[in-house]
Amino acid sequence: MSDTPDLRLYLVTDRALGRGRSLVDLVRRAVEGGVTIVQLREKQAGTREFIGLAEELQDLLAPLRVPLVINDRIDVALAVGAAGVHVGQSDMPVAMARRLLGERGLLGVSVSNIEEVVRAEADGADYLGVSPIYATPTKTDTVTPVGFVGLSSLRAATRLPLVAIGGLHADNVIPVIKHGADGVAVVSAIMAADDPCEAARTLRARIDGARGSAR
Repeated sequence: MSDTPDLRLYLVTDRALGRGRSLVDLVRRAVEGGVTIVQLREKQAGTREFIGLAEELQDLLAPLRVPLVINDRIDVALAVGAAGVHVGQSDMPVAMARRLLGERGLLGVSVSNIEEVVRAEADGADYLGVSPIYATPTKTDTVTPVGFVGLSSLRAATRLPLVAIGGLHADNVIPVIKHGADGVAVVSAIMAADDPCEAARTLRARIDGARGSAR
């Protein structure tokens, strides 16, 4: 993809954390607070339900110029005209995902070591999700936490934008940015918040402050 979008505050959805609240409303409030990109992650939904949720979010986000990324399901992303897809190491191979998306689709890839970084970049990734920074119950398919030293080493290994994820919240995002992340992805820090707008606003302010001081 020629123009990588603003990855500063990346929301990954999890309806189970929303305590029965409307997903669209939660995302709307999060975007009002400063979320710059949204990934719809639905591991349990059937295809029709997944498409319905994706259509609702695309209708909300497209007029706001906030990209919607679909976790894993390229068919869903293409069906609703989403900005792109994010794949993990056990999902569709990156090179195959790139062929299906085409050159203009946004393609994110989860990585946790330098070998995965090099392979993802060579196969056409636009950005990399580095995970987990800390251990977290929302990411059950990952290995030992990367930590700040690991994040710094991955930063040195690629020119692609890095989005850190895993156990991140307002109290620990600043050092993540200072150790090389271009953006921060959160799940529970916004999805489980009593006020998603205020939670996003606090996160965005701290990320922006850290980015400014790191330059």
